[in-house]
This record gives sequence, C-alpha cells and structure tokens, in this order.
Amino acid sequence: MVEIAVPEAVRTELRRGVRSVLVDAVALRMVRDRFDAEQAGALGRYLEASQSPNTLRAYRTDWLAWSAWCAAEGRQALPADALDVAVYLAAAADARRADGGWAFSPATLERKSAAVSAVHAANGLPSPTRSDVVRLTLRGIRRTRRAAPRRKRPVLLHTLGQLLAGLPEPGWPTDPARRRDALLLLIGFAGALRRSELAGLRISDVEVGLDHTTGDPLLLVRLPSTKTDPTGVAEQRVALPCGRHPATCPVCAFADWLRLREIHAATGESGLRAWLTDTPPPLPDRHRCHGFVPAAPTDAPLFPTITRHGTLGTRAMSGRAVAELVKRYAARAGLDPDLFSGHSLRAGFATQAALGGAADREIMRQGRWSNPRTVHGYIRTANPLEDNAVTKLGL
Repeated sequence: MVEIAVPEAVRTELRRGVRSVLVDAVALRMVRDRFDAEQAGALGRYLEASQSPNTLRAYRTDWLAWSAWCAAEGRQALPADALDVAVYLAAAADARRADGGWAFSPATLERKSAAVSAVHAANGLPSPTRSDVVRLTLRGIRRTRRAAPRRKRPVLLHTLGQLLAGLPEPGWPTDPARRRDALLLLIGFAGALRRSELAGLRISDVEVGLDHTTGDPLLLVRLPSTKTDPTGVAEQRVALPCGRHPATCPVCAFADWLRLREIHAATGESGLRAWLTDTPPPLPDRHRCHGFVPAAPTDAPLFPTITRHGTLGTRAMSGRAVAELVKRYAARAGLDPDLFSGHSLRAGFATQAALGGAADREIMRQGRWSNPRTVHGYIRTANPLEDNAVTKLGL
C-alpha cells in the first residue's frame, strides 16, 4: 500500500506551525528560528491565499501521504530526491483498490506531483518534479494507463425540465428548498457556472437589469473570481435573460427566491411559515419577474444551507453540496445519478447552445472558456456531423 497512515508526530508538527500546507514541518522550524510569530503568520496566510481552498485541501492530503511514505521508507520529504519521488509515483500507479481497480488515476498522480512541487517552491527549494526521471515516469504512466476520460452527462434542456419537475411541493416546510434549488439549477445551466462559482455567490453579486432590446428584465451575475481568473483582476459578469417560459426563467426564479428571503428577514421563520401558508403559490404559467424590484442587496450567501425543516442557514452551500443536489434531482427524475455532477449544468449549457446553432465564440463568451478546443469538444458531442467533410462524400 502506498497510502500510509500519517505519523502523529508529522500531524502535530504541521498543526503547531503556519497554517498552510505549502509550508512543511521542516521549513516551519526554520521560519520560527528566523522570524517572529506575526511574520510567520503573515507568510502562512498569503501562501494559503495563493491557491483555491479545493486545491489546498487536495495538496494537504497529497503532502501528508508523501510525508508518511517517506517516513516509512526512511526517505527525506523536504528537500526531496527526484528518484524518490519517481519511485513513489510509480508505486502509487501500481496500487489497486479492494475491488481490483486502480487506486489512483493519472490525473491524481500528476496532482500528487504538483503538491510536492508546490511545497518545495513555497520553501524556496528547487522542485524535484522537474527532473527527467519524474517527468518520464508520469509520461509512462499516462501512456500505460491510456483511457478515454469519463465525462459526466450534460443536462440538456429537456433534462433540465425533468430535474425541475422533481422540485418539492410548494408550502411549508419545503418551499425554501424548492425556490433555492430552482434558482440554482437555472442559473447554473443558463450561466454555465462551475459548482464552486455557484457556491460562492452572494446576493450582492446578482443585479436585476433591463434588456434594452426586448424591455424584459435580466440578471447580471458578477463572478468575483473564477477558475481561469482566480485573483478576480478581470471581473466577469454573466448576463441571464428572461426566459420564454416562466418555469425556466432565471429572473422569475430569482424573484421568487428573493421574495421569500425578504419575508424571512423581516418576520423570521414563524412569519415566513405564516406567509407561505396564507399566500397561494406563484402561477407556473405567468412571469413573476416583470415589475420585481429587489430590496437592498446584502452580502448573505445566495444559496444557503436549508434543513429539512425549512430553516435557512447562514452558511453557503459547498461545491460538493451543489454536485449532490444535481445528483439528487437526477435520481428523482429516474436518471442514473452517477452519470451526473455539478459540471453537468455547465456542460449542458455548451452542448445545448451548440445544438441551438450558437457559434463557438458565443459559447466561449458566456462560459468564460479561454481554450476553443474545450468548446469544440462540446460541439462535436452535440452534432458530430457539423462542419464534417463526411457529409460531402455522396454516400
């Protein structure tokens, strides 16, 4: 087994020092010897802020596993010898799960290598992963374990209708989850948002604007940071127009959700329960977004946690919870939940837009894709005969 239980001494040393996986226990002692606690703390905060929380969690797991392997094998984790890293990756590539499948994918092994490299870089040390022996080992693993990527199924427009049909019934205590989940599915699909972007949205990030062509309301969703712009230097906005049908209109869903949030903020849970009991549910065939004027925006999460008793939490849903939400509604629709994930909404936007005749430039703009090859993959999935010379063979 490659994944070895992490020695308690390693865990204790990591807990004592700077709160960043990028600073190893060995480096922590050097930091404490040369700088005071305030300076060391500042270093840790900014090193940690250099990576997304998801990346830090993955690197923390990978670095602890590497440190444990080194402790068991009598090797040095930092600075590491390139040959040791290559042997570790090769052993991990051969590791199997209990069911006989591979324990780690090539992508996971490359992430493990990246974690070792990141810790060395943060400590001012040359990365052992740049050596030929590590690079060639990873290349050999990719060639040996070559396989088609397992892509999740996209949520197309008809699939979105199936998911929305599984929303809870109106009324207390299910209406808060009903309105939140409808908005999440519609914004995630129409905005081509990643699950982390959905989880990170605040109410103040969404603005109600006006489509000057049609006169209909629209939503402007501000994304402070994205996967391709983690520092948020180029602030990105996603425009969501009023839908043709009220049931799939993101602006209507936003109006429904904010009305509920405003009642809850003004009257509390008891007042919200009374309002939902006394107020008939919105008519599904009528737009509710025309004339809607939201209250002053707050910095509260747009998609908070909600208990099964209808209680709105103060914390935002996690990215993992977003993915589980998509899976849950897929299961309610009679679909295989294992085929869907949070990415299914984003992939569904690109595929459905390609089916509708959108150009790759238009798809890239809404989805904030920087690489045309990614979008071309969705277009080929939507219509494999599009711009294909095989249609001109005369068969």
